[in-house]
Amino acid sequence: MLTLLIVVIALALIFDYINGFHDAANAIATVVSTKVLSPFQAVLWAAFFNFVAYFIFDHGVAETVGKIVKSDFVTLYVILAGLIAAISWNLLTWWFGIPSSSSHTLIGGFAGAAVAHAYISHTGDGLGISEIVSMDKIVPTVIFIVLAPLMGMIMAFIISIWFLNSFRKGIVTKLLSFAIIIGSVLLFYNMIHDPVVDTAKHKTEYVKADQELQTVTAKYQGATNLNHEQKKELHKAQSSYMVKKKTYENANKLLTSNKPYALKVLLFGHNMKWFLLCFIIFVMAIFTLFLNSLNYMRAEKWFKRMQLVSSAAFSVGHGGNDAQKVMGIIMAAFVAFDPAKYSLDGMVNWVPLACYTAIAIGTLSGGWKIIKTMGTKITKVTPFEGVAAETAGAITLFLTEMLKIPVSTTHTITGSIIGVGATKRLSAVRWGVTVSLLWAWVLTIPISALFGAVIYAIVQFFI
Repeated sequence: MLTLLIVVIALALIFDYINGFHDAANAIATVVSTKVLSPFQAVLWAAFFNFVAYFIFDHGVAETVGKIVKSDFVTLYVILAGLIAAISWNLLTWWFGIPSSSSHTLIGGFAGAAVAHAYISHTGDGLGISEIVSMDKIVPTVIFIVLAPLMGMIMAFIISIWFLNSFRKGIVTKLLSFAIIIGSVLLFYNMIHDPVVDTAKHKTEYVKADQELQTVTAKYQGATNLNHEQKKELHKAQSSYMVKKKTYENANKLLTSNKPYALKVLLFGHNMKWFLLCFIIFVMAIFTLFLNSLNYMRAEKWFKRMQLVSSAAFSVGHGGNDAQKVMGIIMAAFVAFDPAKYSLDGMVNWVPLACYTAIAIGTLSGGWKIIKTMGTKITKVTPFEGVAAETAGAITLFLTEMLKIPVSTTHTITGSIIGVGATKRLSAVRWGVTVSLLWAWVLTIPISALFGAVIYAIVQFFI
């Protein structure tokens, strides 16, 4: 089984690599189409910020993906079949230049293989799909197939209108920009966590988890044949203890370090994510204050500079969202291999680094076929529109990551591009291309689920 675990991990990292070049266009299509960077420079830029996400995000999305399928129906063969299905569909859509979602491909393949396993092995006899797949995890994911691009579209539309009005010499837009500047500062101030207070809280939770583990261990001490429910209770207590211990140790290590206190606050918990989100909004608001003093050429030049910021922010969001999905799959494989030793709530240390490295290397390989569709076929994009689309996409990805919802970066940036196109006139958006993309999105989960089920049916003949 160790060999199979290694094969599954290798396939997961290959999928992550493919995700990198499959979705590379999401972050760099607009920056290439506006000629801010050459394709090669843009790929390097995106790859670097994909990897930077390793230092910013936690593992909330990874936990959600790992728990898409209920643990009783997760085996290494299920994960193997799901990965093969996801890789196959990704390569097909990449070859034909269709910007489908790698995220939904992975989730669909995993879920489809699990359902096939449940019925073929008879472990799911008499059970509905909702008792095999965690509906509380998959339903929000399905809802955000529509909601993520819609959020991106609405935000991009609002940002574009905000920018357009900022060119006018009026007090109202300036007051709005000042209000947004103040609002972003207040938002950050209210959302940050105090390292001293939170470390004390983590210590209390760790001590409580330790006591609960001792109680459960004493309860079953000397028992030789634990039933399934007893094993689950013991494993839950062990997992909770490991997670709480690690959380407290990491927080305490940062708190007792020699770093300046301001840096400790910035690096603590979710603070860096909130800082980046508020910083993006703050920078855009400052920028709008000076737009009406610029002529066309200078404004275009500044928008091109701002596009470097917005594309970097979107690349961070892409890396943080998409690499985590593979982290979740790898951790599900570890748990299937040895549930007594591993838990979906406790990440193996090297897994995040491996996943972020794989997606960054994949991005370096580029996704030139999809760049053409994303950057030119939906609507022609100017630097002004590129900044609006990427900023809206980045904000959407940051917010959904905080909600621990795996969303499609492809859907998000496409919705954002449609949003900026709609500010000119609705006919500026090539709705024929957009409708084709929507069909590809809607069909991704069911087709990859079917792929996963068929591949599992083939794999089980060799088990």
